[in-house]
Amino acid sequence: MISFHRHRFLVQQQMYLIAEFSRKSVLRSGVGVCRTINSLEDHRNYHSYDLSRRSSINQKNSRHTETNTPPPFTSTISRSLSISGGGTSTKNSADGFHSWTFDKACEKVACTKIHPTTVSICDNSNPSLINAADLIVVGVYAPSTLDDQDAEQNDENKGKEEDVSAMNLVGSAAKFDANNCGGGLSALLEEEIKTFKNGLVAGSVTKTLRLVENGKIKRYALLGLGKAPSENDDDKSMIDESTYSKVGAAIASICDAESAVTTCYIQLPFTLTSGQVSHLTCGMHSNLYSDNRYRSDDKKKHLAEKLESVNISFDDAKASSSESSHNDLADAIEHGITMTRGVFVAKDIVNSPHNVLNSVSLANLARQIADESPNGCIKATILDKKECEKRGMGAYLGVARGSETEPQFIHLTYKPPKNGKINKKVGIVGKGLLFDTGGYNVKTAGMHLMKFDCGGSAAVLGAACAIGQMQPDGVEANFIVPACENMINDRAMVPSDILTASNGKTIEVLNTDAEGRLTLADGLVYADEELNCEKIIELSTLTGACMVSLGTSVSGVWTSSDSLAEELDDVSKSTGEKSWRMPLVEEYNEQLESKIADISNLGGPYGGAITAALFLQHFIKDTKKTPYAHIDIAGPVWNDKTGATGYGAKLVAEWVRRQGLEGKD
Repeated sequence: MISFHRHRFLVQQQMYLIAEFSRKSVLRSGVGVCRTINSLEDHRNYHSYDLSRRSSINQKNSRHTETNTPPPFTSTISRSLSISGGGTSTKNSADGFHSWTFDKACEKVACTKIHPTTVSICDNSNPSLINAADLIVVGVYAPSTLDDQDAEQNDENKGKEEDVSAMNLVGSAAKFDANNCGGGLSALLEEEIKTFKNGLVAGSVTKTLRLVENGKIKRYALLGLGKAPSENDDDKSMIDESTYSKVGAAIASICDAESAVTTCYIQLPFTLTSGQVSHLTCGMHSNLYSDNRYRSDDKKKHLAEKLESVNISFDDAKASSSESSHNDLADAIEHGITMTRGVFVAKDIVNSPHNVLNSVSLANLARQIADESPNGCIKATILDKKECEKRGMGAYLGVARGSETEPQFIHLTYKPPKNGKINKKVGIVGKGLLFDTGGYNVKTAGMHLMKFDCGGSAAVLGAACAIGQMQPDGVEANFIVPACENMINDRAMVPSDILTASNGKTIEVLNTDAEGRLTLADGLVYADEELNCEKIIELSTLTGACMVSLGTSVSGVWTSSDSLAEELDDVSKSTGEKSWRMPLVEEYNEQLESKIADISNLGGPYGGAITAALFLQHFIKDTKKTPYAHIDIAGPVWNDKTGATGYGAKLVAEWVRRQGLEGKD
């Protein structure tokens, strides 16, 4: 939601509208359809839009018609949602590219498959795996005496003589160096001391050392694991779990750079925890994501195309030799793959163009997530415009009236299939603006990026996909996405319109580009008052102001609940998806006052991220009784070089999983 000057575009738009209105013989009425207030139900719907008409003459001539919802897809999840289509042109596929036709919007979103390579934990006493590997990556910890201050000093001294010398390799790294590489790894460490810094930065890698062994090219590389734990630590694995997401991503990068590699062998100094293995697996698979859905065959980009297997071994093999320990690590690998599924869904949603992704195709994807959930643990409820009107969702429908497709209010409910006991009922609401033109307060720059305005819905549905596979006990999770677009047509809202949310609050629209908060308002009321969720979190690409404050790598968290803020902070650190708690300055509510309505949808010129968060607080009945957090993910949801990041899917899934543990004996 960033407003720009719009004069030139509006002149063009007005010319189009004059021609369009002339063709349709439609005169736009300045007021919505009102009802006589005879009952509580009428009061809830007062001044809410009837989506099918703005006046009787518009109902007759509108090009938006009622459509039947297609039946849900049925198939089985293996390593991806199995929606077919996408990624090929009509000349390469009998089905053709699953996009729109001239008269009909797209109804299907294809999903990217996870890389088929297998990850396994192996015994380092098995030399056959080492001999068979094309690439051997040896993890090393920097000496514990080399601290962060040393690293900062090294950064300042780039181009100068370094004070830090190459360390002596130990453990398996020393054995590989002496027995296989003839001291080549030590020489490589010395050569790259300025950049690799003895592995001080987790996820850093050296150049690849190529040798010929028995007529076969063998590749060796050192992988930085960060600073080593203190010698006094009993548990050598007490390294931040999220660090291993970077390690996994680095492994993927090495395997992709060495395109001929089919088998990769990873040697680590000591046994990882289950959480660390899960993060490594997810980090590796996530970094092998390549969106080929909209490329023809000769343009497809496959990362690490020949890679078939990654085997991980530890120097202290005894720690993982027991059957129970080995099974735990195998489960951790599967957990990492499950998380990757969620990340891929989130990336696919955000990367999808608007002529593919609309409210109907997103709702069908949600149905598929439910249909493919094991044991039917996820149920899908999709509210159409009539159901939304019954609930008085005038804020959401006010935005949706500008959409090409009918509004789809998505609600996925997860309940544990194994143990029916529910310790906590939570709601997760995601902003589902599938494209944001800004409406009549039109954007004049950067509009091609506005497909990522659905980043909140992507995180929520990606998390739902992961939770369905994880099946955590003790928690009921309600995933909610009010899906629509913010477009310009003869029925779209205009500045000065008054909308009525489903809790009865009236909202003056001062700016149509502050539309996301309008859709979220009814989503929050639904989670709070209809579902009676005990905790609610909401994710949205809401403000450019948050990006100004925190940049593009960190999300902002606004909540009046210290305990909820602490929960989200802990999860953020665990998953590696960075967040920062921001202030809720109550006196800024004055900026939201309206001359003629209960509240306006826009604050003053400063503190826009705070006033947006304050606006949303008005749609939770009692934030002391129902802890609520607004998470602005406008920055980290998109990377200008690589596209969608999948941000939020892991954070939400892990937060939901932990909710089931509350109150558990």
